[in-house]
Amino acid sequence: MRKTFVPPGLAACAAVFLLTSCLGVSMDISIRPNGSGRIVLEYRVSQMLESVGRLDGNERWPAIPVGRADLERTLARIPGMSLSSFSAGDLPGGTGGRDLVTRAVLDFRDMDALLAFLDITGSRATVSRDARGTLLRLVLLDPSAQIENRELLALLQEVSAGYEIRIGLNLPGNAGLAVLPAPVPAARTGLDGRNVEFAIGTGYLPTLTEGLALEISW
Repeated sequence: MRKTFVPPGLAACAAVFLLTSCLGVSMDISIRPNGSGRIVLEYRVSQMLESVGRLDGNERWPAIPVGRADLERTLARIPGMSLSSFSAGDLPGGTGGRDLVTRAVLDFRDMDALLAFLDITGSRATVSRDARGTLLRLVLLDPSAQIENRELLALLQEVSAGYEIRIGLNLPGNAGLAVLPAPVPAARTGLDGRNVEFAIGTGYLPTLTEGLALEISW
């Protein structure tokens, strides 16, 4: 199993390395021809990170919201989203300790619900349609999210070893994938019929000074 973590929404991905690299992101999305579908999320957070929120006496509130109640509150604000299953536990972590791992399965009624879950602002996840088909654009990192301190950058890359951001899609038609503004040599991509996959190490994100977006077509 890959070392991954999934916070709801794409906005969290952009801020992940600014907060800490001791986490990862995995999201598998299946879209049916009518626009409904299912999301499988896996959250993986270093328990070292989770314990940081306890230092000020707020033991009841973890540093990263990974509980069922947090997820249900998010879904309650999005019409057409529902929680199908939820589980949590711990496994050996990427930094040599233990990771808090949460897995959730969500169902969405239509593309509007999916887009709202990915990004409630409507700027990081968009869909357009024309005679050629459907295009889903996902912005994973804004160009403005940069770290200029070389020592801090090196530290983030060191502690993020073993963690990644990963997105997989199963689509209702033959798929295409474009990585913008340019292909990323350090990323792993896969394209097989109706299936698309993109993954990148969390620590590599700060080096992408021009940002990172995916355009998935079918």
